[in-house]
Amino acid sequence: MSQVSIRKRSLFAVTTAFFLGAGLVQCAAAATASTPASAASPRVLMVVSSHGQDEGKTRPGFELDEFALAYMVFRANGLDVEIASPKGGKAEPDKFNPKRDQIAAFQAQPGAATLFDNSLAIAEAKAERYQAVFVAGGKGAMFDIAQNEPLGRLMAQIYERGGVVSALCHGSAALTTARLSNGQLLAKGRRVTGFTNEEEAEFGKRWVKEFPYLVETKLREQGALWQEAGIMLPHTVVDGRLITGQNPFSTADVAEALVKALGRKPVARTVYAEEATVKLGAQHFAGDSQIAAQALKLDAKRYRVEMLAYLGYVHAKAASTDAKRREALALMLAAEPYTNSPRVGVSTAEIEVMLGERASAKARLNAVLSKHPAFTDAQTALAALK
Repeated sequence: MSQVSIRKRSLFAVTTAFFLGAGLVQCAAAATASTPASAASPRVLMVVSSHGQDEGKTRPGFELDEFALAYMVFRANGLDVEIASPKGGKAEPDKFNPKRDQIAAFQAQPGAATLFDNSLAIAEAKAERYQAVFVAGGKGAMFDIAQNEPLGRLMAQIYERGGVVSALCHGSAALTTARLSNGQLLAKGRRVTGFTNEEEAEFGKRWVKEFPYLVETKLREQGALWQEAGIMLPHTVVDGRLITGQNPFSTADVAEALVKALGRKPVARTVYAEEATVKLGAQHFAGDSQIAAQALKLDAKRYRVEMLAYLGYVHAKAASTDAKRREALALMLAAEPYTNSPRVGVSTAEIEVMLGERASAKARLNAVLSKHPAFTDAQTALAALK
């Protein structure tokens, strides 16, 4: 059986950005203003990579989307925040869109414009100063956080003083050097998560060959009890005062878990379309096959519909059985009526061909071409079916 031939750029090339630095739209105005911190406020050290250069083109750094949401959660809940990086001084995030609501909200925070200009060097940070540490993700972490012994020591010291240790996405690599005073790794025998090997294979192709290791592989080898959800689904693991998040879509949950671990009840916050979209996808894959269609019918503008379709596509491609592939296809089909993107139709047709539904795929491609006659990927895919 032949497969639909689609070039790489047709596979929602534009929506890959949603997963690795997503556009965000407010979907529920539940935000509260940042609560002023006081001298008695818990203090969290937010760690970012120093590796970034040229907005991530020359060298990857950290993802501002991840940092921004966590920072706003911490500040809204009255926590003091300090920024540290392996080298100290200026830390550069990867390229971001300042018009995104999450970024715009962060940049409106007092002092945000200069927040990364003079970060504290990790080697100068004192554990007794902090009640919690949060290690942000981004691929830069794999170059200067992944094997950073001073950071590992600091995290272990904060933990042994009764503090909270948290890490997100590639930031979980920091746990590989975090050894307690008895010499045992903090993560050994503990439930943890981080950016998975499956996610790395899908999204880490440019830099992964230069990584010293893969986060999942290394932590498993070190005896951590690895847990994960599906590709790019939100997943947060809380093991006492050790909190880890799988990917960027776990950011808010990780930040709020840290707040709870410090004995505070998280305040209501703004929920953005990206988070709502991925959680809708998670509900779909958890077995609620009708929820996406129902939610989109009720208020499609609340979600990033093309992103939802892409989530289905990624899961369909990774599926090990036709049953799982059909489950993913159902998510794509729920999203398709609410987008005019020809990429959605072409990639949906590709999955239909994988399932042997060639007639449906051909009809779908013809429908795409009736609206977008010059879309070459649809032309190529249709030709492959003849």
